[in-house]
Amino acid sequence: MARYTGAVCKLCRREGEKLFLKGTRCMTNKCAFERKSYIPGQHGKSRRLKLSDYGVQLREKQKLRRIYGILEAQFRNYFEKAERMKGITGENLLVLLESRLDNVVYRLGLAPSRNAARQLVKHRHFMVNNRVVDIPSYQVKPGDVIQVRDRSRKLEIFHASMRRIKEGKMLPWLELDKAKMTGRFMDVPKREDIPININESLIVELYSK
Repeated sequence: MARYTGAVCKLCRREGEKLFLKGTRCMTNKCAFERKSYIPGQHGKSRRLKLSDYGVQLREKQKLRRIYGILEAQFRNYFEKAERMKGITGENLLVLLESRLDNVVYRLGLAPSRNAARQLVKHRHFMVNNRVVDIPSYQVKPGDVIQVRDRSRKLEIFHASMRRIKEGKMLPWLELDKAKMTGRFMDVPKREDIPININESLIVELYSK
């Protein structure tokens, strides 16, 4: 599966805000965005971009795509699937992205970032409904149980994740048992509960042209 292998901090700088692609590092003064918040490139400090309507829509799409770590072709497939679903296309798109297994692992707090969650899933550290799943894009459904495999529970990355999780901070559509390292996808998330700074209607307008 193709994936972006460049410097992820440049992606945050290009979008002009933190996308939290490096997990806990983004919360410290080591974060590159804190030191260099201007656009990457030789003339980044002096560039002042005045975006057209199309440019604004494009940047919103790129930002969402980069947050979830998805390449263009796959993102387009998600959008087309969201169009075929009942309801509001933009909200459907966010629900599909939030339902990816790597994202659910990240949201549960079992990995410090989506990139780390993707790698852990591919390395077969998780089970869904007692079956090993190693596909990061696997669509989790309401009622599904996600758990760390028994043989993986001694890994430090999971214990560090458990120490970071604060009581009462879980999103309303997720449930976590820290002692058992087991989470449940309770229900399809509602747009107002998804903590992401995105105007999805701009993405719908972009693809509708």
